[in-house]
Amino acid sequence: MSKGPGVQKMFDAIAPNYDLMNRVMTMGQDQGWRRFVVAQAGDPGNGWALDLATGTGDIASLMAHSHPSGHVIGADFSLNMLQEAQKRFQKQSIAWQACDANHLPYGDNNFESVTFGYLLRNVDNSLQVLREVYRVLKPGGRVVCLDTTPPQKNFLYPFIRFYFRFGIPFLGRLIASDEAAYAYLTGSTMDFHTAEELAAIFTEAGFVEVDYRKFMMGTIGVHWGRKR
Repeated sequence: MSKGPGVQKMFDAIAPNYDLMNRVMTMGQDQGWRRFVVAQAGDPGNGWALDLATGTGDIASLMAHSHPSGHVIGADFSLNMLQEAQKRFQKQSIAWQACDANHLPYGDNNFESVTFGYLLRNVDNSLQVLREVYRVLKPGGRVVCLDTTPPQKNFLYPFIRFYFRFGIPFLGRLIASDEAAYAYLTGSTMDFHTAEELAAIFTEAGFVEVDYRKFMMGTIGVHWGRKR
């Protein structure tokens, strides 16, 4: 059974409190990770940059602010998320579009960069999505992915697992009135590809110069690569 409809419904429901929950869950570190994503994506010049799973628009906004000569599209399949993004960044010239990352509505070789945050853990087939991203990138274009990654089983693992299993769902109930949504999101972290596995999938999709960096005690990973 496809994750798509359930994930779409969930993100539509949590859109109004999504930003506040991100700040609280990550203890304010999430904006720094997004700045790192934009830095890794590089300057699109006067070309186009695509931010998939844009949510409430943080990465798209940072890209537009950092590279004002470029053209930025923020795309998501949650209409409620896009509405929040439009309200937050209405003064910026960002094109907000609804789309499905499994079947991107863009031609081949269009974008200087494609970024996305917390997309791949919510799709059925990471390789399929990455191949779509590869298709729409220009030769030499860069992909940058921000997502969770399962923590390594070291001395911190029991504490991190406790926070994921109980702390984040509790915060979801307290702040967003939706414990179930955040229980799903933490579960999807524990079941997601390891950073090493995801790097291998990027390579399988055709990307070169693939690398990654971990943050927040190894629970967040930023992966990047380049189209040949």
